[in-house]
Amino acid sequence: MDAGRLDRLPGFRRCFIVTSGEGWVRAEVEDDYHCMGVTIRHDEGVATRVEPAMDRAPWTTCPGALARLEETFTNIPLEDFPRQGQRSSNCTHLHDLAMLAAAHAGDSAPLVYDIVVSDPIDGESGAQLRRNGEVVLEWVQRDGLIVQPTELAGLALDKLRAWIDGLDPERQEQARILRWGAMMAHGRAMPLWDASSLAGNCYTFQPHIRGEARRIGEIKDFSIGTARPLEGRRTAQAVDRRWTEEAQPQGGQR
Repeated sequence: MDAGRLDRLPGFRRCFIVTSGEGWVRAEVEDDYHCMGVTIRHDEGVATRVEPAMDRAPWTTCPGALARLEETFTNIPLEDFPRQGQRSSNCTHLHDLAMLAAAHAGDSAPLVYDIVVSDPIDGESGAQLRRNGEVVLEWVQRDGLIVQPTELAGLALDKLRAWIDGLDPERQEQARILRWGAMMAHGRAMPLWDASSLAGNCYTFQPHIRGEARRIGEIKDFSIGTARPLEGRRTAQAVDRRWTEEAQPQGGQR
């Protein structure tokens, strides 16, 4: 689907920005339902401090996941983050941000991923992933199944793991990001729900927590108007200046 046409259609928008500096790396995400960030401070390849933040989250219980993320990754080598295997006990969004940050701790320039997923029209929707403005992955779905590209035709989003596992690391990252974004886009057609009825697939939905969860938070539709997720942090100069300042030690020490 043409990128210009896709941008004009109503649908789900999501943006990741990752920036790194000497001894720190930060990843942020914003979409219809979330605005979150994770800063990892590291020394000799080990995460010495993990600093998650939530500006916007959908459940009253979500802030409890901040401490859980710190427990999961503090004092863990960055290269071992994927082997921790604790995604379902964390906020999945913070967990994914930590993984993305760790993978790009050595990058010399900001990385921007944009996800655009159109609402279905006659059962068909398009999904694109853009890396620093360039389309790197795109799918067309019809009635819940991928129809393009042909190598994935007939597969549902939850059946892509074997294909993703066969890709090189960079493409795996991109495919996982688009797959998760395309799955989240389905939420635009769902009513607000009670977490007590959902399975334990993230921090809020754990059995001892989900009964306390209530929907909160502003829902933004970035396909209406001119605002974009993480607006104002998209140029390398603006991102570098803001995050470099935030990363400076306070009071002469950290």
